[in-house]
Amino acid sequence: MVCASLLIIGAFPGKCKTPAPPGLGADPHLAHDRAYAMIFQHSLLRELATVALATFLVLVGITVTTQLVRLLGQAASGMVTSTAAAALLGFTLVNLLPVLLSLTLFIAVLMTLTRSYRDSEMIVWFSIGLSLTRWIRPVLVFAVPLVLVIGLLTLVLTPWASGKAEELRQTMDARDEAATVSPGIFQESRQADRVFFVEEVSGAQNLVANVFVSSTQHKKTGVMVASRGYQEIMPNGDRFLVLLDGRRYEGEAGTSDYKIYEFERYAMRIQTSEGTVRAPNYRVTPTLDLVRNPTPVNLAELSWRIGVPLAALILSMLAIPLSFVNPRAGRSMNLVLALLIYVVYSNLLSIVQASIAQSRLDFTAGLLGVHATMAALLLVLFYRRLTVFSLFRFFR
Repeated sequence: MVCASLLIIGAFPGKCKTPAPPGLGADPHLAHDRAYAMIFQHSLLRELATVALATFLVLVGITVTTQLVRLLGQAASGMVTSTAAAALLGFTLVNLLPVLLSLTLFIAVLMTLTRSYRDSEMIVWFSIGLSLTRWIRPVLVFAVPLVLVIGLLTLVLTPWASGKAEELRQTMDARDEAATVSPGIFQESRQADRVFFVEEVSGAQNLVANVFVSSTQHKKTGVMVASRGYQEIMPNGDRFLVLLDGRRYEGEAGTSDYKIYEFERYAMRIQTSEGTVRAPNYRVTPTLDLVRNPTPVNLAELSWRIGVPLAALILSMLAIPLSFVNPRAGRSMNLVLALLIYVVYSNLLSIVQASIAQSRLDFTAGLLGVHATMAALLLVLFYRRLTVFSLFRFFR
């Protein structure tokens, strides 16, 4: 009868077979329960993997698109090179992978179980005596490997990727203005007081050809054009862009009072950016160094790295009771509640991290407090769902 029900709803075509006769002294009900449990677990794991893969690809696609647009804008303005943009995209993706995988795990479990409620498959499982708590084991089998990967990312790979990205950005900031010029493109200096245009660049000899430079000084606009030029470094370390065989047009915008100068050699000092004092980036600090030097800021970063995989595990369990759908009520209320819980959980992790960094909250209290609160909410939701169906299933 149960096999017929499973085939009718189309959940497990071709897999519902009558169990073999139990051996001598075996309990036939126990053998049936084991057979149904195996069908149940294999089908759930297969669907969870499919939904998780599709969700992860969508999230990665959205993330890559948004980050690529931002980095291409920086490359167009000369802040980063095109090759550096590709590297920064890879490092940024590694940094975001823990959050993406956590969200993927939560959505996969939530959507899979919600579909089971909507297609009335849950009614079949409950009718053969399977409790809601029987979903915990297969979900854990699916979630634990992903949680371990998230832990590896947050504790090891994310600090490494953040360090590499920081080194690359510092290298980009240390470049002089002439190094940011790409042939055939008008580019503005980082101080927004000069515009460069170079038709050709010879990297081997550090030469440029057909140079155009527009600058504004003391409310006067100056335009210089030269047939060629090169970079020259003085003994004191100052860097100059030397223009050869050119002209300079100087005047005030809006007036006809312009002066024209011709020159054979014009040395223009390249104003390198002052070494900006960057705020310490604790995301690049290895996890062992955070443990060895337990300052408030280091402990705050450590709480985040430990909290993300813990949150992923608790969220995967929260998705089980949150997936309940009442056919007589709205079908989107559980999704709204799940989204609200996820946002609150994520914000609590950030608030706890900031509080620990400001020494307003102890590390142990902050780390255990937020996760213990969500674990208590998990128990409450499970109790509520179990009392809706029947209490005796909790003890099966």
